[in-house]
Amino acid sequence: MTPFIAELTGTAVLILLGNGVVANVVLNKTYGNNGGLIVIAFGWAIGVFTGVFISASSSGAHLNPAITIGLAALGKFDWALVPTYIAAQLLGAMIGSGLVWVAYRTHFEATPNPASKLAIFCTSPAIASPVDNVFSEIIGTFVLVLGALFLVASKNSLGSLDALPVALLVLGIGLSLGGTTGYAINPARDLGPRIMHAILPIKGKGSNNWKYGWVPVIAPIIGSLLAALCYHFIN
Repeated sequence: MTPFIAELTGTAVLILLGNGVVANVVLNKTYGNNGGLIVIAFGWAIGVFTGVFISASSSGAHLNPAITIGLAALGKFDWALVPTYIAAQLLGAMIGSGLVWVAYRTHFEATPNPASKLAIFCTSPAIASPVDNVFSEIIGTFVLVLGALFLVASKNSLGSLDALPVALLVLGIGLSLGGTTGYAINPARDLGPRIMHAILPIKGKGSNNWKYGWVPVIAPIIGSLLAALCYHFIN
């Protein structure tokens, strides 16, 4: 695969499984209804594992503009390739979330709550407080990027399971830090599906909550740059 196709495919699978588990938990009349945060965190971790596994050999498996920008800031990735990677990630996130809607379309129709439908596509804060929400996303992304930098640099290869450490890291972030904002920690993961929520013919959907939409885009980038700076000084 070309790097563009790898990032697009990996991100699409990541979002399909990640947003898919949210749909399974929050939509009415699914077998996973009311499964809770632990189920969601595990679903996202498997999504990360699969997406990374698919794309690692072709693109390095960024699957996240925050990762791409952080690596570029450290000089580990060519800035000229950043727009291409981000475009692939955003498009992949849109495709993945669109497939979730197709898979769960009848359950969308069986769920009257607009907030539940929005939650399948993008994040919202448990308590709306812009400053606190920004800090939550910065901290979560800081842990993701700093942890990933050390995990990827490790010389202890797990062979075909090299994607597992990053998946476990995302699982830990979800379980430990996911209760405040839903741990977007990835601008494409939130923005692409939020756009799809806006354009898909979802019956009974409500607001796209664009007034919050800047937080999961800007805050993860800040967190990534801080992690890159920290890695530079301590490594």
